Amino acid sequence: MKASQFLISTLKEAPADAEVVSHQLMMRAGMVKKLGAGIYTWMPMGLRVVRKVEQIVREEMNRAGAVELLMPVVQPAEYWQETGRWSKMGPELMRVKDRHDRDFIIQPTSEEVVTDVARQELRSYKQLPRNLYHIQTKFRDERRPRFGVMRSREFIMKDAYSFDRDAASAKASYEVMAKAYRAAFDRFGLRYRAVAADSGAIGGDLSEEFQVIAATGEDAVVYCPDSQYAANIEKAEALAPAGPRPAAAQKMEKTPTPGKSTCADVAQFLSLPLQRTVKSLVLATDQVDDEGNPKGTQVWLLLLRGDHDMNEIKVGKVPGLDVGFRFATVAEIVDHFGTPPGYLGPIGLKKPVKVVADREVAAMADWVCGANDEGFHLTGVNWGRDLPEPDAVADLRNVVEGDLSPDGKGRLAIERGIEIGHIFYLGTKYSAPMQATFLDETGKPQLMEMGCYGIGITRLPAAAIEQNNDARGIIWPDAIAPFTVVLCPIGMDRSEEVKAAAQKLHDDLAAAGVDVMLDDRGERPGAMFADWELIGVPHRVVISDRGLKEGQLEYQHRRDAAATKVPAGEVFAFLRGRLQA
Repeated sequence: MKASQFLISTLKEAPADAEVVSHQLMMRAGMVKKLGAGIYTWMPMGLRVVRKVEQIVREEMNRAGAVELLMPVVQPAEYWQETGRWSKMGPELMRVKDRHDRDFIIQPTSEEVVTDVARQELRSYKQLPRNLYHIQTKFRDERRPRFGVMRSREFIMKDAYSFDRDAASAKASYEVMAKAYRAAFDRFGLRYRAVAADSGAIGGDLSEEFQVIAATGEDAVVYCPDSQYAANIEKAEALAPAGPRPAAAQKMEKTPTPGKSTCADVAQFLSLPLQRTVKSLVLATDQVDDEGNPKGTQVWLLLLRGDHDMNEIKVGKVPGLDVGFRFATVAEIVDHFGTPPGYLGPIGLKKPVKVVADREVAAMADWVCGANDEGFHLTGVNWGRDLPEPDAVADLRNVVEGDLSPDGKGRLAIERGIEIGHIFYLGTKYSAPMQATFLDETGKPQLMEMGCYGIGITRLPAAAIEQNNDARGIIWPDAIAPFTVVLCPIGMDRSEEVKAAAQKLHDDLAAAGVDVMLDDRGERPGAMFADWELIGVPHRVVISDRGLKEGQLEYQHRRDAAATKVPAGEVFAFLRGRLQA
């Protein structure tokens, strides 16, 4: 490929609305152009990256025995009505009507369509297991699209769906996909972690996220440096403190804390460690009768240590709160506690509530909490003496750096990650409502067990940039770079020797299957180098009259601080060696 025949559109400055590094560099390097909020045109340079990501994914999916098909972007509403997602999904689901006033959706995912394919085509146990996948455009009407292609409304995704006869077979299919995903992510050349993820309402332990490690990542990835344990922040377990609860050493006192409504302020005011305080979070569950009519509200008080944060996923698994909860209104709080938020606690309530204590709080003694009286807190509070034991004790919090690892092999560390893949056991969540059945050996119909497996194809380049960049621009891993090698001839328009050497090296590399770009635009060296450093091509060869007279060319990897001189006759072999390293 020659630069004069390609479309290169670099910018010196990023648009003002480009927030994160990947968004800024993709715009500056001419990878994408914004068309509308969360909608981008993939320019030729960026599309080459996308196609390489797709190819790696396709090869590993095919190697794992998955079969590719292509499902439509626009899907009839009736399939989504069968599963209930037509009404259950929020405004992120783009609903449209055709000229006949029939309802359709623009797909964010394809469980319904693939399940319809399976119920028509997979009729016998002899046809199972089966895994079908496609690489297709998706649309989610994000309220606030941001970070460029990282959280756009239109995107490309690989989604695969496995169909099995029973749970044991489904688990085997899941493991095949887990292995395929690791193979693909290894080939991308990115630092990543496969972490245990929450399975939501479906339950079970078969759910993993693949997180590209980056300081700007939105997700917290929890891991143990001394073992293989890894989980996302929602899934990571906070162990109960070891040993018995300490004995009470203080008497309970009502202590003035004027204007101190947060645990941090109270701890500072009382000259106590924040870990001695307990925060009160008030939730509510709305109860209904068998016909769905409201019949009352149950108020809940969650108690967490002052320096800990509530984990909503874990809270949603507490019996009674697993039906769905909300934060209580101020009116409900005043009705039950007699005071607005800021001074709440479990002692001296106006009306009874269900008390759930985090494991850490349940093991505390002589703690501090609100007195249910504005401007006052209680100090020296102890379970059993000053208040009854909680109605329930559960893991309610996010883990923090230094917590014990659940596998008992060290302490936890936390780093930021960007989710670019997720594998998930679905069970019969879709096959049951859509009656996707097969006939077993006895001729009886059985529901198919399903799994789903996604990779954010257009999200992955942005994640790669977040992990691989410097002040000059992008640094692509070889496997997904738009071009692997760029040849930068200096004075090509003035020197036949430079032109001939550059053309020969270009042709030799291309013939060997190397993805090579020859910059024949006649740009000044500084501008030419700046373009390719911004674009991030990993290997650069500079060809000049002076170098040729000395019998040498200059090679520089995008991460190298300086160029390396290579004998002109050996540069092809040198490059082949670097590309295979």
